[in-house]
Amino acid sequence: MIAQIVIILVLLFFLFVIFVAYKMVKPPRFIGDWTPKDLGFDYEDVTFESGDGLKLSGWWIDNGSEKTVIPLHGYTRSRWDDVYMKPVTEFLLKEGYNVLTFDFRAHGKSEGNYTTVGDREIEDVRGAVEWLVENHPERAKRIGLVGFSMGAVLTIRALAEINGVCCGVADSPPIDMDRTGARGLKYFANLPEWLYTFVKPLTKLVSGARELNVMDYADKVRKPLLLIQGDSDPLIKVDEVRAFYEKNRGVNPDVELWVTDAPHVRTLKLHPEEWKAKVGEFFRKYL
Repeated sequence: MIAQIVIILVLLFFLFVIFVAYKMVKPPRFIGDWTPKDLGFDYEDVTFESGDGLKLSGWWIDNGSEKTVIPLHGYTRSRWDDVYMKPVTEFLLKEGYNVLTFDFRAHGKSEGNYTTVGDREIEDVRGAVEWLVENHPERAKRIGLVGFSMGAVLTIRALAEINGVCCGVADSPPIDMDRTGARGLKYFANLPEWLYTFVKPLTKLVSGARELNVMDYADKVRKPLLLIQGDSDPLIKVDEVRAFYEKNRGVNPDVELWVTDAPHVRTLKLHPEEWKAKVGEFFRKYL
């Protein structure tokens, strides 16, 4: 009898882990109702292919500049996010840059069944850059990125892996993906962090994601990079981002670290003028 109860409990636990893993790699699609027209700018709905063939949905806002910035949203969000994507899009347009913004795979209106939280999404960024260069070469003479959370990881990766990108801002980048993933269970679902040990292998099995070590890129990024991290962030610790910064500045004289008092991706919301001044100065210098 006891053995049967144990077997049932183990089976229920395993089914619960499968459910959690599935929900992690297939988050609800966030689709809003605002457009760049609400910010006072004309725009074009665009569809382009990722580097591995998925159709991605986005907006192209031609501001008449030779310089374009691509904002990159975080896990579970989309171009419609109004905490950081809406204000950063408005800020960049008012600074005079063109903006290409899109939904990562399995987010918003883009194709894709599962997110890999920073692994295969590099092909999404590659597709965006290639679309821009091929369709608007006169607007792609200088391309910058500004990414938040998962998008910040992709910003770091793109600086090392995509030739057309010249500089980037990484706001709240998960440097230790496992620790951030474990904390994320508590942050997003109020589940214990130890459960991540069981959930992680299944998320990789379902999504096909490969192991991603962001710290490895500290030896590879040689382009201007601004790291922004808040010390009230429940997902990412300042020391983790600082470790990346310290390692990267050994090979990259143009890396900067700005530590704030904000929670996850909330520096722009809590300190909008300081954020805009810091990021504006960075892009004026390097873009």
